[in-house]
Amino acid sequence: MTEAIKKKIIAVCDDKIEKKGSNVGLSFYAFFANKNDNPKLLLEVAQWWIMEHKLDHFEKALKIKALAQEIDSLG
Repeated sequence: MTEAIKKKIIAVCDDKIEKKGSNVGLSFYAFFANKNDNPKLLLEVAQWWIMEHKLDHFEKALKIKALAQEIDSLG
């Protein structure tokens, strides 16, 4: 996963937590616009979310942020 999407995931999580509290949940769609303008990246994040971590559709933003912070930007 690229460093850019890692940073975006963390930033979106931070924003949601700040606005709605530490119990807020989100889905991987939260990191994308409401149009399919980058299907390759969408599939990459979906693969990370669903296949690699076996997460539910909605997960706590704190959990997602922690997982994103563990991403090896070289991988």
